[in-house]
Amino acid sequence: MAKAGTAKDGAGPEPGDDAHLDTQQSLGQLVSTATTNLSALLHDEIALLKAETREDIKRAGAGGAALGAAAVLVLFGIPVLSFAAAYGLHALGLHLAWSFLIVFGAHVLLGALAAVWGIAKMRQMRKPERAMNSTKETATVISDSLRGRSHPADRRKPAAGVARSES
Repeated sequence: MAKAGTAKDGAGPEPGDDAHLDTQQSLGQLVSTATTNLSALLHDEIALLKAETREDIKRAGAGGAALGAAAVLVLFGIPVLSFAAAYGLHALGLHLAWSFLIVFGAHVLLGALAAVWGIAKMRQMRKPERAMNSTKETATVISDSLRGRSHPADRRKPAAGVARSES
């Protein structure tokens, strides 16, 4: 036999049913629930990120080890190549000391060119200004929305070339 006012007699949803909404919660309880759910969501997102990147990190480690081994082998080959170049110059008729000095000079010249190129590339680096501004703006918007204020960025179109996530 069903009680009066339950879902079984058609008068309304029964407490505990998925369709039941507890309209008696206070604003504080709703905010607490929302905060708890948001915290759980962030923890779940972080766990997902860790799980997805764990395998990539292992692959990167293996690839880095292989590249390191290749670099060591090339570095061991440079002296052999240098000796071969020096003895090749000696075979052309130069004194052995001059041959080694010319090879040394070539190494210094190549090192200087690599340093100039590296410094030029380093000077081209810039701070991620758009990302920093966007992060500051997001923090301001969230802070303002928690205080109940509207923010002009809520009504602004996204910058060109910046993809926005859909919520």
